[in-house]
Amino acid sequence: MNVSFIKQMKNLEREVLLKSVELDDDGDDFQFELNEFKAEEEIIAVAPKCVRCNTCVDACPVGAIEPANIFRLAKITDKCVKCEICVQTCPVSAIKLIKNVVVYNGEEDADFMEYSLNNVRCPHRVVRMDDIVIDYSVDNNWQDCADLCPTNAFTLEFKEFFEKKGFAPSIDLEEDALYPYINKKLCIGCGACVEISNNDNAITLDRTIGPILHSRNLDINHESCVNCFLCEENCPVGAIQLVDGEVIWDDDKCIRCVECTNHCPVGALHRVDIE
Repeated sequence: MNVSFIKQMKNLEREVLLKSVELDDDGDDFQFELNEFKAEEEIIAVAPKCVRCNTCVDACPVGAIEPANIFRLAKITDKCVKCEICVQTCPVSAIKLIKNVVVYNGEEDADFMEYSLNNVRCPHRVVRMDDIVIDYSVDNNWQDCADLCPTNAFTLEFKEFFEKKGFAPSIDLEEDALYPYINKKLCIGCGACVEISNNDNAITLDRTIGPILHSRNLDINHESCVNCFLCEENCPVGAIQLVDGEVIWDDDKCIRCVECTNHCPVGALHRVDIE
């Protein structure tokens, strides 16, 4: 997704004026002046094709995702540290990393500000179904499971279908009743059917989730460091410490988020793309 749009400066000026009034400013001395600038921000958002599997919830190292249910999508909260692990873990690529860029050229006659939203490609972890088994002896909301399956691997079928397949469930099938069936060749192991099931024992999923694939590293300028300890205090996973005045970075623990880089007051820490 790549989207660009503009915002009229007069509308922006009006919004800033209204905000100044909210801050107990009467607005009489208000002067709107904007110099040339460019700002970038990363946004992580859940797309409508979310299948409610909550794989992202389990993968998030800081508990920043509210779980999905049958009625709503998963939700990225303000706790997000932009580590991008949910983006590369979602089995159906329903979580997007978007770069938001705002540009203003600073010219006096400029009457608009330009915004652009660009989808950023991320490496994707392996999420693979190794085996999946249905317990036909229990009651469950099978229709919900079928409705949320992103690959149509989960279907509801009549007795005749099972007979043609030569597949014999562990119960006697009635002629006019529908029963769940999983095509293992189509199943991607997302776990949506397991997560949405009313009965915890209805479906057993055995799957493989591969290692995180980092596309960035942390660049540390030791000479610029002022030993303020803000990086250590704000790292959510304890991956960075100051020991005897030196920044010690644990590559294995680090989740490549923005907490240390955003809090460093002298710009001694930067996330850099791996070439």
